Amino acid sequence: MSKLELLAEALEYVEQHLQEDLHTEDIAAACYCSKSTVEKMFRQLSHTSVRDYVIRRRMTKAARMLVEHPEMSLLDVALTHGYSSNEAFTRVFCQTWNCLPSKYRENKRVLELYPRFHVSLESGEEKTMSRRKFDISELYDLFQCRKNCWFVCCDINHLVPINEISIKAGDLAILTSLRRMEAVAGEDDVIFRIGGDEFVMLTSSEDEAYAKELAEKMKVQPAVIIKKLFLQGKVVTVNQEVTYEQAEEIAVEFDILCEKEVVVDVIEELLKEEEEDESLMTRRPPVICVMGHVDHGKTS
Repeated sequence: MSKLELLAEALEYVEQHLQEDLHTEDIAAACYCSKSTVEKMFRQLSHTSVRDYVIRRRMTKAARMLVEHPEMSLLDVALTHGYSSNEAFTRVFCQTWNCLPSKYRENKRVLELYPRFHVSLESGEEKTMSRRKFDISELYDLFQCRKNCWFVCCDINHLVPINEISIKAGDLAILTSLRRMEAVAGEDDVIFRIGGDEFVMLTSSEDEAYAKELAEKMKVQPAVIIKKLFLQGKVVTVNQEVTYEQAEEIAVEFDILCEKEVVVDVIEELLKEEEEDESLMTRRPPVICVMGHVDHGKTS
């Protein structure tokens, strides 16, 4: 079995068992190879460990479920994706999406932050391993319906140096780029990721001017902002911090509405009880915990 075939089988196994207690040993056993071989393949493909890849795919699917199934409680979503408590699920979700699950649920659009990797068995191994591609097969029907509509393509400049600082910083850059696209997208426009730093917005319009307008809204150079401030009599540099009020004024100039970040007490949010419809609840057997204590002190 070639490396590509082995990788394709490993990726398929991960997708089929995302809702289970999945470990690298399980993937290696299913593919009849060593644990180190699986880790090396994932490191080369995604620059992350198997564990991190599994977590990202789980959180991407969990985010979709939160938006598409508002009737499900957070605990049900957590249990579906292999987490036994709200606390554990919320902690991992916040690390991936940089917001609480309850806050993400307010979104009207599902963002595929970490889509499934696509492996072409016809390409050379070196080329496939060096260039990451994602599976967008679910969108083929939509492509057919919108074959005359415009695509807006984007990528992140200098993502590699950002990843060299830390993978977390690179993840934040990817998430910020997706949110910037989401902020300007129309209600029926679809955003998806096709590569490590490459994104595409499929518009619902056949008008070229509409696509150009979206591209211009997303592409704001620092020099343009500095020029606007200079014309207002404010001399600033690209590395200088500005207050929220100043940032809000700048955003209005570009027809963008700002919303100040609300600092949420994560502990308070976790302890908050949700009102649930008893008719939708499922009866489960009780959980019994037996605790014991052994005194190792001196005895007479």
